[in-house]
Amino acid sequence: MLRREEDANYIIFTYLSDIILTLVALFMAYQARLALPFGVQLTPELIHIDAGLYVTVVVIWTMVFFLLHVYDARHTLRWPDELRTLALAISLAAFVFAGVLYISYRDTPRLMFIYFILADFLFLIGYRWTMRLSLRWAGARQLSPRRILIVGAGSVGRAVAQKIHEQAWTGLQLTGFVDDDPEKQQRTIEGAPVLGGLNDTLSIVDDHKIDHVVFALPLRAHEALRDIVLRLYERPVRVFLVPDVLDLAFFRVTMEDWDGIPVMGLKEPVIDGVDRVIKRIFDLAVATISLLLLWPVMLVIAIAIKLDSPGPIILAQERVGENGQIFKVYKFRSMVQDADKMLDKVVVRTPDGKIIHKRKDDPRVTRVGRFIRRTSLDELPQLFNVLKGEMSMVGPRPELPFIVQNYETWQHKRFAVPPGITGWWQISGRSDKPMHLHTEDDLYYISHYSPLLDLQILIKTIGVVIRGKGAY
Repeated sequence: MLRREEDANYIIFTYLSDIILTLVALFMAYQARLALPFGVQLTPELIHIDAGLYVTVVVIWTMVFFLLHVYDARHTLRWPDELRTLALAISLAAFVFAGVLYISYRDTPRLMFIYFILADFLFLIGYRWTMRLSLRWAGARQLSPRRILIVGAGSVGRAVAQKIHEQAWTGLQLTGFVDDDPEKQQRTIEGAPVLGGLNDTLSIVDDHKIDHVVFALPLRAHEALRDIVLRLYERPVRVFLVPDVLDLAFFRVTMEDWDGIPVMGLKEPVIDGVDRVIKRIFDLAVATISLLLLWPVMLVIAIAIKLDSPGPIILAQERVGENGQIFKVYKFRSMVQDADKMLDKVVVRTPDGKIIHKRKDDPRVTRVGRFIRRTSLDELPQLFNVLKGEMSMVGPRPELPFIVQNYETWQHKRFAVPPGITGWWQISGRSDKPMHLHTEDDLYYISHYSPLLDLQILIKTIGVVIRGKGAY
């Protein structure tokens, strides 16, 4: 496609390269343990390395790399994204491999394991960097450019052009635009000329030896494009359509075949299948470890709340969760008793009708409550909601039912996944934002979900909580 031709050949070639380099790393780690003067001197007879160990590595690395979508073009286009995804995949594979070694290969030297993981990091990262340099070199010399023509020089077309420029190192080359707007004729847009109108598309494709044609026009123009598209099929070009009538980031797009009829399916954004299993395992592990580490802190908070003001220590409040189901969310009490009866005094509507129900000067908040809210410690009991499966460590904000009653239709898409203790909303503004902007953050998270994104959000949440940014 427009990114890196995410096809079977690319995936197979990169996967085989990864496996071969990983096996080479294991063999070299074995040799290094015998040759390097670190640790107790060993002989080959003392290190049990057989074919089974190599097969184990292949199985683990294959499963982890595909589960974490290492070969997904979304994670390989930008170098920082590719590096983070690869580092996470190798780390998880190493963790699983360490467990296998402990159970079945206990005589494997620890230094050899360390050498292996370090070598694998260096080999796989080095391979990808070398591939990028090769593509950049080929792209700079136009050895195998893929020439692109964009039909439509409006906002959508310009956005596509910007992405193409970002990917120029891969060999993508924006030849120009075609557009019927007289004001755009003979102009240069995003560094590329407007070569003519829609009726000139076919001749431009032939004259400039175009490889890809991207239609970036409003829906009302698609009827007029039918003849152009059909005639393009007679030429050796690939045709792409960038729809602007829907924000497809809010949907999961699937392609289906209905007895020969191609159908594009638009579904609510969901995290399911293997991704759902990975997310649940991640939630259980993080929640359990967090409770084991933080129970002394939770005990101190409970005592402080009891001494500060009358009322229960933990509240169970109604929130709207996955699929719109009502559940009880647990929180340390941070307000005076009967705070819900004073809610009408703090709810604020913005001029455009949006609701903000959190204020810095909220009179209902207690002294201890102000501290635990600013540091988000009031949300620690939600770890039990995570264990129960009602919440996730990372996800959309759990919402009050009366807020949901005022939702617009598109905002209900956020209930397609379990709510989270933290989320994209927390690291990008927290309480400072109106509710509709929280929802936009939630939908962005759902459509871009990956285990790596969950890990990044959790890490960034620590910094946000320490700074007390946007919380009150």
